[in-house]
Amino acid sequence: MRYAHPGTEGAKVTFKSRYGNFIGGEFVAPVKGQYFENTSPVNGQLIAEFPRSTAEDIDKALDAAHAAADA
Repeated sequence: MRYAHPGTEGAKVTFKSRYGNFIGGEFVAPVKGQYFENTSPVNGQLIAEFPRSTAEDIDKALDAAHAAADA
């Protein structure tokens, strides 16, 4: 069985063009605004852009996790 490529007509999978870090129950942009491109190993085409996270993003995620644990 052959599947349609993601993002094309009839595809079972679609991707956003850009993702954020999932922190505190929502996607948020990386603190420094940096992203990297991830390409498919099959055809070399761009899949999406993903956050190039830094220590500041990790601190944000830890703060959210600690707040959730306290709740």
